[in-house]
Amino acid sequence: MYLAVFFSKKPYYCIMGNRTNQFLNKIFLYIAFLFLIVFGHNFHASAQEKCFVNTIKIEGNKRTFSSIILREMSFQPGDSVEVSKIEEQINRSKQNLNNTNLFLTIDIRHRLENHVLDVYILVNERWYLIALPEILLADRSFNEWWYDRGRDLNRLTYGINAKHFNLTGGNDQLKLRAMGGFIPYFELSYSKPYIDKRKRVGIRTGVFYSTQRTIAYRTWNDKLDFFNTENRMRERTGGFFELRLRNALYHFHSVSVGFSRNKISDTLSSLNSQYFGENNHKLSFWNLAYDYRFDFRDNRQYPLKGLLYFSQLSASIANSGYFQTNLFASLSIYKPISGRFFFESNIRGKVSTPKKQLYTTLRGLGFENNLVRGYELYVIDGQNYGIFKNTIRFQLVKTELSLTKFTRMAQFKTLPLAIYPNFYFDIGYIKNYFPEYSNSKLSNQLLKGGGIGLDYVTWYNTTARTYYSINQMGERKLFFGIFREF
Repeated sequence: MYLAVFFSKKPYYCIMGNRTNQFLNKIFLYIAFLFLIVFGHNFHASAQEKCFVNTIKIEGNKRTFSSIILREMSFQPGDSVEVSKIEEQINRSKQNLNNTNLFLTIDIRHRLENHVLDVYILVNERWYLIALPEILLADRSFNEWWYDRGRDLNRLTYGINAKHFNLTGGNDQLKLRAMGGFIPYFELSYSKPYIDKRKRVGIRTGVFYSTQRTIAYRTWNDKLDFFNTENRMRERTGGFFELRLRNALYHFHSVSVGFSRNKISDTLSSLNSQYFGENNHKLSFWNLAYDYRFDFRDNRQYPLKGLLYFSQLSASIANSGYFQTNLFASLSIYKPISGRFFFESNIRGKVSTPKKQLYTTLRGLGFENNLVRGYELYVIDGQNYGIFKNTIRFQLVKTELSLTKFTRMAQFKTLPLAIYPNFYFDIGYIKNYFPEYSNSKLSNQLLKGGGIGLDYVTWYNTTARTYYSINQMGERKLFFGIFREF
């Protein structure tokens, strides 16, 4: 009807029987014209040459289910794929498989004949069971232990860390950690990425126990203050359950609930009345959280291209009536600049309520990656913060070293190695409504830091970093770090 009207020799206002409303006639013609443009564009797109995906054959997966591999493919048998986008789709599928951390090498080949596509995947599986002695520092980082704790070997936590990364072949993981020393700790957890036939819903659950004697009882002058004693200062027991949803290749949701029972000594309570609140020595918490992650990175271990977005809404509810909510969001962009130069930019922030928070639930800058580089030795308390981080990298070396002279095991015959010199600049701000509680000098002001570094990327998701930072106070330090992405 609309096309008949559009191509009619009579004016639209004659057809409608309204010879005076020429303005509406023009509006209709414009809409009809746009209608043809849109549908003409769709017709052109549909005319692109396509092929039929006939088979996807997989070899080398001695333990991993083929369905786990197929789940990461950007196309499935029976789909239609534009011929011009075959290479792009295969490269993206290879990156997806690499990000499962199940394989050392992945080779995807294809054959296209008479618009029929056959795909062949050859994988070399990792060594999935790792059970090694583990020595950890009780401090936030190696740098804090090295510079601020006098390299005290008594502050070591040691034990066994065992993990199977592919227990039944479905990319399910079983983890056992039993630690003694400075912070005795026990954890047993299990995760299964898919429990349904459509491979969209997964679970993760676990239990833990820890106890401490020497403990950081407050933050003072933007540093952690420890109280040394042979008496038990804190004990924690708890568990968690997480329900996961992967409704598309790059979209991940999770809802988790956790419970922890906490007990502190009278001494700790007297040292910091804000730790659990006035006259509270025992406190139980329910922790609820919803996470969303969009992960479109080329490599989870050390991304050079793509985008990562993460946000979390969480709440902590104590049996004392205390209630705290946190909203955290982070956006990272990874982009090749030119040749072997790469750029990374990250912006992240957190807001939380109430303004007055328990010390045990107060998390500002200085933990994990939530810091302005140059301030690694500081813990800056606050309820809300924002950070903007920028890094430029140069790919100096990227190679694979042969180890066939030293081992016959296929999982260890090659040693991948990449080296990236880099320089970086960060700015951040943290809002602390009660700086007098920690005698903070660094909160409620703009923080700036930067420096140069050297990253070493090797097998089994390990990245070692050496970097030299300077902050706006003129402090200069050489820092070290080892990171593993599971």
